[in-house]
Amino acid sequence: MKRASYIFLVTLAAMAGCTKGFLDINTDPNNPTKVTLNQLLPASEQGLGYAMGFTNDARGARGLTEVLSVYMHQVTVRESQDQYGATGSQFDINNSWSDFYSAQSAQPTPDYIGVLENLQVLIDEARAGNNYIYTAIGRILKAYGVSQFVDAFADVPYSEANKFASAGIRYPKFDKGQDIYPQLLVQLDSAIGELQATGGNSLKPAADDVFYGGDPDLWIKAANSIKLKLYNQIRLTTNVSAKVNELINGGNLISSLEEGFMIRYRSGTSPDDRNPGYSEYYATQKSHYQSPWFYEILKGLNKRLFTGIRDPRIPYYFFNQNKPLTAAQNGTDYRDSAFISILFGSVGPNRDKSQDNSMTVFGIYPVGGRYDDRNALVVNGGSGTGAAPLRLLTYADVLYIKAELQNAGIVAGDARATLQQALDASFAQVDFVVNLAKGSQNIPALAGTASATGYINSIMAYYDSRPTAAAKLEVIMTEKWIQSFGFSGDQYSDYRRTGYPVLFDPNNAAQAPGGFFQPPLTGDPSLGGPQPAVKVILGRRYPLSLPWPTNELNVNPNAPAQKAPDTSPVFWDK
Repeated sequence: MKRASYIFLVTLAAMAGCTKGFLDINTDPNNPTKVTLNQLLPASEQGLGYAMGFTNDARGARGLTEVLSVYMHQVTVRESQDQYGATGSQFDINNSWSDFYSAQSAQPTPDYIGVLENLQVLIDEARAGNNYIYTAIGRILKAYGVSQFVDAFADVPYSEANKFASAGIRYPKFDKGQDIYPQLLVQLDSAIGELQATGGNSLKPAADDVFYGGDPDLWIKAANSIKLKLYNQIRLTTNVSAKVNELINGGNLISSLEEGFMIRYRSGTSPDDRNPGYSEYYATQKSHYQSPWFYEILKGLNKRLFTGIRDPRIPYYFFNQNKPLTAAQNGTDYRDSAFISILFGSVGPNRDKSQDNSMTVFGIYPVGGRYDDRNALVVNGGSGTGAAPLRLLTYADVLYIKAELQNAGIVAGDARATLQQALDASFAQVDFVVNLAKGSQNIPALAGTASATGYINSIMAYYDSRPTAAAKLEVIMTEKWIQSFGFSGDQYSDYRRTGYPVLFDPNNAAQAPGGFFQPPLTGDPSLGGPQPAVKVILGRRYPLSLPWPTNELNVNPNAPAQKAPDTSPVFWDK
């Protein structure tokens, strides 16, 4: 059950201010009041993963992907983000914000501290001790995390955030996103300089760094790749040509699957170090339905895009608990043989019926669940390993960004050739994740197979048939969206920037004629006849940014009035 208790930025800053140290609120001799760098770093990295990804576990619902995956039509839910109804008072948004900004985690017995608080202490203490690798990693993580919050919320606390102890600021102002971005790029440049510095570094990260094991060269590649992503993000409002050409020509970007900017989860349960999205496998009530819109694009059923091109990644992405010819737990809202889900915006008679034991769940690729070998079973905590990484910025992402920039004429090169490289990397990435997460499962390799090669050739032929640069961009952005399943932060930004991929709209007459969506007619064999069309509705416009958390607005006198999300774009959204 989702928790309703929060401890947020302002209150915790005041609590922490009662003493000199950020952990001095507890004088238990069994707990230290000063945390070492090798404790601060993994706590920061873990917290960033919780704030960014799928996270709905015993600690409560949080993680921006919980909301954004629905907005990007890869997951459907019965909760308020359905029909774009997320508000500032809902668990996911409040808890993600709290976990990111708080001086202490929003739990009665916290096991980690808020991301920014950890990172600032990490940066300050590492700098004081001339431990520049730690300082640089802290800067990179801070720049990345803040950029994601700007991209999601538009304006956020930055210049005054987490500064009660150092500057007596109890109520931080909200800075404009366009003022924050340049400072983040400066942070990244400073970090690169520190990673290249000689001398100092009596302490060096190793196993405590769950991204790169403390490797400075890989962190430099990550910083450059994040810079490339940020410059591409603002390309519609700022001339970034010189900057992106310098980065691409410099060649010091993420350049292999292993170099991806990702949190490498494992399979341990005590403590639990599995991908937080894997909690769906052992949840008492499952809530993440796999989007029929996403599924139909992968299967080649979408009438507008990639029609007739079946994606062989389907059994890696989704696991069907139900057998193809077996009746579901209850009447289904959407069914295609063994694939069972609910539609975005559905008001059909079966939308709210329990399907915990029948619904299609995440597969091995996004969260370390099961590969669908057609041996249906009701999943539980032991059905997979949960050892899939949270892929925040991958080699494939870098290639898709490069293809987008080439398509726009900002950098030289052949966008088609780069897209093909990105597709190859996307399929190899599936095998990369499988090898980390498969455990005892016997799972076939995907990259280089006839089905993978056939799919890529079909997509490239489809790309060649597109008559304009805009139509070709749709192919690039749709394939980027497909491969990034499991993390929706950049998907949400990409869609608002480019308009791609095309998303499901219940008000679109071509997608839902007369306000009804038609599942595959013979998709439910238990009916003995055609599957009925399902009534879908949408009464809200697409949110251009997320609402600010009401827990912050209610207490912080320097916070702005709540926004209307559908009329409040991020600064780079032209």
